[in-house]
Formats: sequence, C-alpha cells, structure tokens
Amino acid sequence: MSIKVLYFASLREEIGRGGDVVDISTDQSSHSLSVEQLWVNSTGQTHFPDNLLVAVNQEYTNPQALLNDGDEVAFFPPVTGG
Repeated sequence: MSIKVLYFASLREEIGRGGDVVDISTDQSSHSLSVEQLWVNSTGQTHFPDNLLVAVNQEYTNPQALLNDGDEVAFFPPVTGG
C-alpha cells in the first residue's frame, strides 16, 4: 500500500519536509491503517495532536479514518488570524 502524505504551513517547517510517500508492506496492509497511525509512523511523534486538521483525498476527516492504497493525506496546523 502506498500513501502520499503532505505537510502544510508550520508543520512543513517543524517536520522539515513538505511531504512523503509512505509504503506499507503487503503483510502490514492486511490490517487497517488509520490517519492517526500514519501520522505517528511518518513523523516519529508519539501521538496525534488534538488541534491538527487532516484531509484524505481533499476531504476533511477525523484521525480514526481508515486509509486505502493510493490515498493522499494532508495535515494542516490550526488556522489562526483574523
């Protein structure tokens, strides 16, 4: 399973890259992978931040959403300003 991951705004600076392509082996892909698990695996962080926004295939979703081969996942920091 291959998933494209994009990081935006301050996340890009914090993580040090704009994106990744995450390949999950066939053995592992028999188990469902959630957005939250992808975040932990792709960033090395230990938990999913409460205020993080996420979109799968350009539609906002929640961290428990399950991913499929070929999905594009985008992570956004909280929006601020006026």
